[in-house]
Amino acid sequence: MSYFQNVGKVKFEGANSSNPFAFKYYNPEEQINGKSMEDFLRFGVSYWHTFVGEGTDPFGAGTAVRPYDKFSGMDLAKARVEASFEFFEKMDVPYFCFHDIDIAPETDSLSETFNNLDEIVAMIKEYMKTSKVKLLWNTANAFTHPRWLFGAATAPNADVFAYAAARVKKGLEVGKELGAENYVFWGGREGYETLLNTDMKLEQDNLARFFHMAKSYAKEIGFDAQFLIEPKPKEPTKHQYDFDVATGIAFLRTYGLEDVFKFNIEANHATLAGHTFEHELHLARINGMLGSVDANQGDTLLGWDTDEFPTDLYSTTLAMYEILKNDGLGTGGLNFDAKVRRGSFDTDDLFHAHIAGMDSFAIGTKVAKRLLDDRVLEDFIADRYSSYNEGIGKDIVEGNTDFHKLADHALKVDVISNNKSGRQEYLKQTLNKYILEALQQG
Repeated sequence: MSYFQNVGKVKFEGANSSNPFAFKYYNPEEQINGKSMEDFLRFGVSYWHTFVGEGTDPFGAGTAVRPYDKFSGMDLAKARVEASFEFFEKMDVPYFCFHDIDIAPETDSLSETFNNLDEIVAMIKEYMKTSKVKLLWNTANAFTHPRWLFGAATAPNADVFAYAAARVKKGLEVGKELGAENYVFWGGREGYETLLNTDMKLEQDNLARFFHMAKSYAKEIGFDAQFLIEPKPKEPTKHQYDFDVATGIAFLRTYGLEDVFKFNIEANHATLAGHTFEHELHLARINGMLGSVDANQGDTLLGWDTDEFPTDLYSTTLAMYEILKNDGLGTGGLNFDAKVRRGSFDTDDLFHAHIAGMDSFAIGTKVAKRLLDDRVLEDFIADRYSSYNEGIGKDIVEGNTDFHKLADHALKVDVISNNKSGRQEYLKQTLNKYILEALQQG
């Protein structure tokens, strides 16, 4: 049966198209840095929001109307697989992502949960044989069930730690079975509420032990996917151990894991941490740890993780500026960890949302590419820091000075009069110009 009868295959029709089920700016065949846009952007669909999400929010029940709602249990899981591959084909996306319990129902019995998972994984594998879509990454949900109320690998209960290990062990096996190119660790509840009842040192040590064991098991079974940590602050835990990229880097370097992990950076998580999306991408990039992206955006007027589809062209441009400077995302991609709004309950809205997100990142890619080709920001920044190319500045960079020499230099300078304007407003005006030109040119 067809689950999305109103929609045919979504194709690129250009900026002048009035077809709501067509790409206006995302042309999968267009070349970016020697690759097709499809191969460079590596778009992915999140299974949880797109096929499992019901349109709930912190204050209301689900509103989504889906053609497979009449099913339950394993019948529902199988119907979602059928629907998902129809959606993948019609959207012509190259990747998808899932948590274990997104694709198969969890029960009170771990062995039964694994049996359910095996059955659905076998079904997905069959569908993948005749589809171009691949698994960008998979992960284990270790945050929803009440057993995870105090965390998983950081839980004070050793049985919970063991249970989490069993789930991740299975996840690594599933990832290998389906050819996942990455495996994500999102510590949804790896943190604490109060130090009055917390042994932080033990919890962080245990989290590191968990990661090292995962590394060892992946090597044992020959699963060579890239490991990714997805930072997220505050929600749901007040003090999250994976708060942001900087916190994550410190943790990985402390425990000798910096060569094992990169970061899966989510835009909405960045803003919840008090950063911009591009800040987190930039910090990961300059440390050689930019792995993948959960592409979404938040609502600045709301204080939780709203996971909206990305339509902010400033954000997508500055994000793609970092990704282009990184020469792409390697085995990572742009996964839409995003959900349609609660009032957008029709299945057609799933298509409109993904089209909008893919077009927004296509525009951002084109603008960022032109900025880099014209060296608009590169030349400005190079000139701003040019004092480090000669004289005392060059000595600082090359480590050929000390406080004695620097103090002597400062006494000779006396009055500093050679500061240069940062010209922030001019640069933003220039960014506007490039965005508008890209929209006009299509």
